[in-house]
Amino acid sequence: MIMDRRFLILAWTFCAVRWTLAYNRPMPRETLSVTVPNDFDSLTPQQVHISLVGDNKMRISWITEDDSQPTVEYGTSSGVYESTTTGSTSSYKYSMVYKSGNIHDVVIGPLKPSTVYYYRLGHNPARQFNFTTPPAHLPIKFVVIGDLGQTGWTNSTLDHIGGSEYDILLLPGDLSYADFYQPLWDSFARLVEPLASRRPWMVTQGNHEIEKIPVIEPRSFKAYNARWRMPYEASGSASNLYYSFDAVGGAVHVLMLGSYTDFDPGSDQFKWLESDLGRVDRARTQWVIALVHAPWYNSNKAHQGEGEGMRKAMERLLYDARVDVVFAGHVHAYERFTRVYNGSSDACGPVHITIGDGGNKEGLASKYLDPPPKISLFREASFGHGRLEVVNGTHALWRWHRNDDDEAWRRIRFG
Repeated sequence: MIMDRRFLILAWTFCAVRWTLAYNRPMPRETLSVTVPNDFDSLTPQQVHISLVGDNKMRISWITEDDSQPTVEYGTSSGVYESTTTGSTSSYKYSMVYKSGNIHDVVIGPLKPSTVYYYRLGHNPARQFNFTTPPAHLPIKFVVIGDLGQTGWTNSTLDHIGGSEYDILLLPGDLSYADFYQPLWDSFARLVEPLASRRPWMVTQGNHEIEKIPVIEPRSFKAYNARWRMPYEASGSASNLYYSFDAVGGAVHVLMLGSYTDFDPGSDQFKWLESDLGRVDRARTQWVIALVHAPWYNSNKAHQGEGEGMRKAMERLLYDARVDVVFAGHVHAYERFTRVYNGSSDACGPVHITIGDGGNKEGLASKYLDPPPKISLFREASFGHGRLEVVNGTHALWRWHRNDDDEAWRRIRFG
């Protein structure tokens, strides 16, 4: 198979040694206000974010406080809306004291690749938005961030991302850190709207999305499922908690897996993953990427072993399918492993990368196991984000950017 010939090339030769970087970090930054900001009237669209649906469609989600039509007008020229699509509106109540605004959800398309579309929502002229569709062919650029939250460091991360060129953002769980206080879901969506309304955000859930309260609120992921609907149906999944999607005409296949729903053999997620990977044609799909929340490999003292059950259940499926890279969050630090399978270096296994350093309120996980395991190539507790550029069918470039200086501290090539 083509994947059997792949190996990892390090762009900088000194990266071949194992690193735990000693680094003097700035002080933690403040948690942002829960009103970030709410300067809109009750009918003005807010909290706008978009996500991919199938090969050539886009889901647009937003909230209004009062009733408004779930309608998107869009076109390829500013102020000229050639098409109109209507969708659905929903809301939810949480723990008897909170009711969400009206959550509007509209899927538009078909859309052309690499094209800027201008759109407005609910026939409301107050705000015009625009997004750019991903390309139809390689190369393609992904941003990867985990454990984002709503702090000054979150703002720093978003500022750095906003200054870069990318096509799709991937987030392996822990979005708002609302932690049961639902207005924080609103402030989070307002915080990320400048980016999330312009490029598709493809997310999966983390432990902070569970928000289950025995007796009072028995349904897990209530807010997450209502607010961040992903294209799970298109991939044959029965749950918003796990799904897959294709990019660049199927050259890249992305798996968004659920660390906090059933994953054991025989579970719905396991059977879905088995079926999904069975449909991947590696002659057509050169790259397969997976995202989970709890890392399967971790040399940080934080959250030790929490991803082990999922690893034991699903790692063989990913290995047999020759998945190229697995991104995780949960641990609030950055760590990159070599290609690995079943705890050992393996040229046919995926590279594992922990990227849970988006800016959360809990701070950094700065304590590591020593000595580092041989499979761990680099680790550092700093806030930042990653960028993955899939260059062609055989090579991709990964960069990790630390927030302090936005320097691409570690660059590696997959080949």
